[in-house]
Amino acid sequence: MSIQSNLNTVKASLPENVTLVAVSKTKPVSDLIQAYEAGQRIFGENKIQEMTEKWEQMPKDIQWHMIGHVQSNKVKFMAPFVSLIHGVDSLKLLQEINKQALKNNRTIDCLLQIYIAEEESKFGLDENELNELLTSVEFKELKNIRILGLMGMATFTEDQNQIKKEFTHLKSIFDSLKNIDGYGKDALQCVSTISMGMSGDYQLAIECGSTMVRIGSSIFGGR
Repeated sequence: MSIQSNLNTVKASLPENVTLVAVSKTKPVSDLIQAYEAGQRIFGENKIQEMTEKWEQMPKDIQWHMIGHVQSNKVKFMAPFVSLIHGVDSLKLLQEINKQALKNNRTIDCLLQIYIAEEESKFGLDENELNELLTSVEFKELKNIRILGLMGMATFTEDQNQIKKEFTHLKSIFDSLKNIDGYGKDALQCVSTISMGMSGDYQLAIECGSTMVRIGSSIFGGR
């Protein structure tokens, strides 16, 4: 199967309100060009250096999403061009993104990563940390970032019930955002994104309310 036909198959399975991020990490530019020529414009990378190299080589109408864990000292390299940073899990990281966005005269869109899995290796905020962050004075001072929503990764398991429970949990946290004191309707006008679901579980994620899926192997083949 070609990348183009894989991409078309995946797109045909998605509702209109769900955005597809083609996860292109570790894949050569030639593969990305095939997806680009098939109409894909949003690509997800998990290493800033690799993403920057691809950005330099590829057409400039592409939206680059950073989907991996972000180290603060690397933010400056992607700040000129990144469209959306998925895995933001601390105030310190938000402050650095804000600082680099300001230097580049941009507002950078972010998703806050919520810890929903039953695995130690996953990053993210819990509900209390999310509330503390969004109601803090420091957060309100950040004028060059925009929170578009939440992101989460389910436990790596075959147990569909557990995955569904975790996705549903993320959706309920998302729905409760509008009730956070001091984080009112104005701030929430742009909060519309729940990034959850990958090649193995994206259909279930969509059923649970996902509006953005991150799909790699179903498009580009296995690693």
